[in-house]
Amino acid sequence: MAVKDPYKALGVDKKASQEDIKKAYRKLARQYHPDKNPGDKAAEERFKEVQGAYDTIGDPEKRKQYDQGGGVFGGFGDILSDLFGGAGGATGGRGRPQPERGRDLETEVSLAFEQAMEGGQVPITVPVNSGCKTCHGTGAKPGTSPTVCPRCQGRGVVSEGGGNLFSISQPCPQCGGTGTEIKDPCPTCHGSGQTRELKRYRVNIPAGVRDGSRVRLAGKGEPGLRSGPPGDLYVITRVRESPVFKRKGDNLEVDVPVTIVEAIRGADIEVPTLNGPKKIRVAPGTQHGTVQRLRGEGPPRLNGRGRGDIHYRLQVDVPRSLSKEQREAVDELATVMNGNPRERLFGRS
Repeated sequence: MAVKDPYKALGVDKKASQEDIKKAYRKLARQYHPDKNPGDKAAEERFKEVQGAYDTIGDPEKRKQYDQGGGVFGGFGDILSDLFGGAGGATGGRGRPQPERGRDLETEVSLAFEQAMEGGQVPITVPVNSGCKTCHGTGAKPGTSPTVCPRCQGRGVVSEGGGNLFSISQPCPQCGGTGTEIKDPCPTCHGSGQTRELKRYRVNIPAGVRDGSRVRLAGKGEPGLRSGPPGDLYVITRVRESPVFKRKGDNLEVDVPVTIVEAIRGADIEVPTLNGPKKIRVAPGTQHGTVQRLRGEGPPRLNGRGRGDIHYRLQVDVPRSLSKEQREAVDELATVMNGNPRERLFGRS
């Protein structure tokens, strides 16, 4: 989908930072995502518009080119090409546009904590550019064909300035760097040769992914230009927090309350794991904040080398109020528990 003003499409100012642009894109993409608005064509079109806008200004270099109206093409590489008749660059050694790899795409998928630990297949929907089915990618109205650009003679670039030493190449302003002119554009794609469509995939999420992990789908990005190879699709995992487990690197942490009695005399207590409850031993005299570990009960490691651990932080649970019977028991305990643990603070022996 062609986007007339990507800044307006994302609702940001032209001076907005890249982070503000990314935040605006994510908010709108979640709001208008087809999976959240099934059957809503207006939301689908808005989703495509938002994606197209982010494709234009979401990358700092592409944004710079857009803001400058196209910018300088190729830079120093084109200078060397003009100097030495080089064989590199987007136009190749013979001055004709060469195949270009398609752009990489990025999308996000929201996962429950349990899904992230177990892994599995997750459906995703991604808007991508594809060859226009009306004109078969030519950009010209059916029955007509693009013609060679008279200004650049099909090279896609023109040279300016430079004097006797070198000249600087930049995209041909007449054909936009394509090397061809379309005098009668296709009514569907308006001469771009591409249309926006939604692709649906099922992505394999490996067990143990973290929030922000990137899963690569090779060849599922934008199609290449002039028969170039397609780009890749990167799926960013957004893992919702667990009310019990906290992720710390390859391990998990759990806060476990224990009673005063359990801390004093020791006990066997049940603790949660990813595979159901298990028992650990609380040693007599356990202090508040003591950490115990269950090896190999944590999340699977993404490199395939076993699993992490679960660390249990034992927290002595002090009741805020006592019954009469409990108060009497505490008073009786106080009479037999001798010593002042604060004496060492004052240098007393």
